[in-house]
Amino acid sequence: MHSNRSTDAAALLLRVALGVLYLAHSLQKIFVFTLPGTAQFFVSLGLPGWLGYVTAFVELFGGIALLLGVQVRWVALVLLPFMLGAMSAHLHNGWGFASPNGGWEYPAFWAVTLVVQSLLGNGLFATTGVKAARPAVA
Repeated sequence: MHSNRSTDAAALLLRVALGVLYLAHSLQKIFVFTLPGTAQFFVSLGLPGWLGYVTAFVELFGGIALLLGVQVRWVALVLLPFMLGAMSAHLHNGWGFASPNGGWEYPAFWAVTLVVQSLLGNGLFATTGVKAARPAVA
């Protein structure tokens, strides 16, 4: 096995992008929509209100963990069901994100990036865990 800096760099770039986006979305739930407002939105979807609180904090701590490079593979897998839930909430809106109330394409793309991140690993400048996967040398 040998070090592949471009794979490590790709994992870092994806990890930071996901971390920033998750932080932004969690902070929007907390400070813009407010936690009670987020809970009310979840209820309007037929979900329990408490799940809005859980989602906001999972996104917050998940975003921080991704940015710091802490257990990235596991964090990506923990975030995945929440993104699949977001995708299912938008299924009835149609495919495109530009659809009224947003379609399911954007959360589907996020779900795919989480799977890719879990496969790649931490990448460069991670705090803990395994670095990005290395291709085997023949």
